[in-house]
Amino acid sequence: MLTPKQKELLLYINKRLKESGVPPSFDEMKDALDLRSKSGIHRLITALEERGFIRRLPHRARALEVLKLPESSSPESIARTSGGFSPSVIEGSLGKSEDQFANPPEFGESVSVPLMGRIAAGVPIAAIQDRSRDIDVPPDILRSGEHFALEVKGDSMIEAGIFEGDTVIIMKSDTADTGDIVVALVDDEEATLKRLRRKGNSVALEAANPAYETRIFGPDRVKIQGRLVGLIRKY
Repeated sequence: MLTPKQKELLLYINKRLKESGVPPSFDEMKDALDLRSKSGIHRLITALEERGFIRRLPHRARALEVLKLPESSSPESIARTSGGFSPSVIEGSLGKSEDQFANPPEFGESVSVPLMGRIAAGVPIAAIQDRSRDIDVPPDILRSGEHFALEVKGDSMIEAGIFEGDTVIIMKSDTADTGDIVVALVDDEEATLKRLRRKGNSVALEAANPAYETRIFGPDRVKIQGRLVGLIRKY
């Protein structure tokens, strides 16, 4: 079962391919669905892939193959509904051919993610700030769901490869597995980036720097805000 927006996007892609043989760009898909950013399109495409309506093609710059339409679960239904139309490739850009993506940083699409302020990789600081601006993130970093970015302050996660000044990409979630690096909200007041450990009813927030002690809390004092999925560093 597709949501209305997922179905709308899939049918729009199919319609454009039937009309011109050229797939729509991410910007065109965003405008057609009246979304504010391309990150919404990325989430819809990910959902369509998970449901088997499209497939990401390896070694193509974020290319997708349309496998089926909502009316049927068989790939052949596309040919029947489009008068001989065969499975097509969505380039996720402006319909450029594969060899034109030899330099992905110049030609590739990116996804806008809100930068929500700073997060402490050390002693917890004030809770996450409001959205300050958007940053562009390579879509391969992202997973299904909503994401946000945070600037790292502190050095408590350096042995996990996370340094002060890095930008971490967080998938919003209120659950996490033990061992995950998470954004944790302590006592509804302080946010910190730590590795999550659970033992019985206790929650431990573990640093990746021997200079910092592991902090242990009762389960009602810690709320998970999201899980680390990626990192961006400027040199």
